[in-house]
Amino acid sequence: MTLGGDRPTAPVCEPGRHWPMGVVPALFGGRAGINIAVAARHATAVELCLYDETGRHETDRIRLPSCTEGIWHGFVPGLGAGQRYGLRAHGPWQPDAGHRFNPQRLLIDPWTRSLSGPLERLANEIGYRASAPDQACAYDNAERMPRCRVVDVQEELRRGAAIMPGPDTPLARTVLYEAHVKALTALHPGVPAALRGTYAGLASPAMLAHYQRLGLTALCLLPVQLHVDEHHLIERGMTNHWGYNTLAFFVPDPRYATVPVHELGADDAAVRAEFRTMVDTLHRNGIEVILDVVYNHTAEGNALGPTLSWRGLDNAAWYALDEHGRHLNPSGCGNTFNMGNPNVVQMIMDSLRWWVQAYGVDGFRFDLATALGREPAQGQHFNPRATLFTAMAQDPVLARVKLIAEPWDIGPDGYQTGRFGPRWQEWNDQFRDTMRAWWLGHPCTRGQIARRLAGSSDLFQASGRSPLASINMVTAHDGFTLADLTAYVNKHNQANGEDNRDGHNHNLSANAGHEGPCGDPAIARRRAQWRRALLATLLCAQGTPQLLAGDELAHSQQGNNNAYCQDNPVTWLDWNAADEALTAFTAALVHLRQRYPGLRHPQWFRGEKHAGEGWPDIVWRTADGLRPDTSAWELPDGRLLCCVITVGEGGKPPRERLMLILLAGEDEVVVQLPQGTWNVMLETGSGQVARPGGPPVATVSASLRVAPPSVVVLVQPMVPQEPATVEIPQ
Repeated sequence: MTLGGDRPTAPVCEPGRHWPMGVVPALFGGRAGINIAVAARHATAVELCLYDETGRHETDRIRLPSCTEGIWHGFVPGLGAGQRYGLRAHGPWQPDAGHRFNPQRLLIDPWTRSLSGPLERLANEIGYRASAPDQACAYDNAERMPRCRVVDVQEELRRGAAIMPGPDTPLARTVLYEAHVKALTALHPGVPAALRGTYAGLASPAMLAHYQRLGLTALCLLPVQLHVDEHHLIERGMTNHWGYNTLAFFVPDPRYATVPVHELGADDAAVRAEFRTMVDTLHRNGIEVILDVVYNHTAEGNALGPTLSWRGLDNAAWYALDEHGRHLNPSGCGNTFNMGNPNVVQMIMDSLRWWVQAYGVDGFRFDLATALGREPAQGQHFNPRATLFTAMAQDPVLARVKLIAEPWDIGPDGYQTGRFGPRWQEWNDQFRDTMRAWWLGHPCTRGQIARRLAGSSDLFQASGRSPLASINMVTAHDGFTLADLTAYVNKHNQANGEDNRDGHNHNLSANAGHEGPCGDPAIARRRAQWRRALLATLLCAQGTPQLLAGDELAHSQQGNNNAYCQDNPVTWLDWNAADEALTAFTAALVHLRQRYPGLRHPQWFRGEKHAGEGWPDIVWRTADGLRPDTSAWELPDGRLLCCVITVGEGGKPPRERLMLILLAGEDEVVVQLPQGTWNVMLETGSGQVARPGGPPVATVSASLRVAPPSVVVLVQPMVPQEPATVEIPQ
């Protein structure tokens, strides 16, 4: 069949192989060509549509000749890297059985590593008749669909291998920085205008200087896999700024590159090169790159969403459906992958390996990770030993990367914090909520905050993991920024166009007596004290801390706690308005954490003496210097917490003792200190923190008067293996 171009006849398509998946250059019988492998178990036929270099003219349409175990495959000699293509699938249109085949839809290869063309209105590319959703549409949509492009896989891997290896920062030293590629630099005056909002801008000298000033060790980037906007956002003239709506799991989103790819015939090689250069530059400056990935659902949404790839290839196999062919929706986004389908697991695994091998990334944060452990064989209940998790655990490519779970979804029993296995770290929302409650006046006990400060053993110890499994945070992209957390009691999401119905209502926030911006010096002072106390608690707690980009600048989103669709100055960090004092304070906190091993101990505290040591690793104290009794732990209005930590670096004898005081009440308290002289290294109420190598804030003994709200860190230097001379109150 010839549809155009220079070929007099259609290329011959031979059976080829059913692996590897996708359309890739291959040698078969000593001849070069492309091998095609498409997972479409319920399809009756699959076609490969070839396009010319412009991407506008279809030159050939080839029906794949073979199907092996649900994989349609073929080999076309003479074609290679650079070939533009799309797919079509034939089969039944039976929505009640989950089948939505429509050969009038040009489809994207789930394994494509290159995609170019218009992305703005793809959510409108439905496969049914708008006036009759139970019927397939009859018109062809190829002219509006982007084109896949064959890439030289081995060459891409060779370029990936040339990236400087990541610093492989130990978890005990890791400080995460959650950031959006565009929002981080879109308004930065020190980043060249042409680089703002791009991969290149993210690794520009001005940004590198900021990361190093803060002492960050890893950037956790909101989704950079190519995504599209949902229909309801298109109707409002908005975009999915956060990017949790993935269309191509192997492709860096071109909209964050200095040379965006919009045309059908464009070559996105420059996008891939820019992404690699970003990773390489960050690695050379000691910064790891962790990607926020969204493998729980796709951009196709529910049954009324677009037909772009998986739905058209085999809706009933790719997605989790009920007995009536309806999409199960524990993701809350309209669909969820069928994690019992080996092709789904293979696609996710191939994608993860691709980002590690071809782009050099150092880890992944899995959005709504509970959904990834739901399988039909388990009745769609979460299984911590699900097929995907088992595959990841044994994979040698993924053995060195960091794995972070968002351990919940909105399905039945969706909250699974603490149930992921070895090697996994997890977002700890209980840390977040407890810290907010303690400092901002919501119900909280000493026992609750002590448990979170010490690493959340109730959540992570039973699985054999260390305190470092807890990803501690006070804020994240989803919710209030730190500035808004301390300035708004209520969310203000009117700009999102949903009448303020979207976003969380349980924010545990406070405003110091006035909602929003306020010029009252007393209110401003209290808000600043809260911010410093929250940041200090985050960076002095056991576990792995994660900062939200912009919190160190006091960035506000005007009270919007769900700014997913705000690609504008609401989310773009305003560097010119940055709170320089808060930035300097945050940097000093990170350096304080790195300086003292007692603030990042990789083992569980036992509250008892270790062999050969004279002091327990941790001792909890009251203001009078006594151990809290049972009733003191459970007081709902208890707003003073004190402890003394004595641990060394890497199992070596301790070189100092640390005392932490957290006071969040309304009244000053005189705290009795253990025997000896103590150096005050941090006092958040006044914003004082000792700089590395500099003098302490103060030197005290016997007792210390503390004014709330404040975190105080005191240090008592000691000679290693010094005999126990300090009395521990019983």
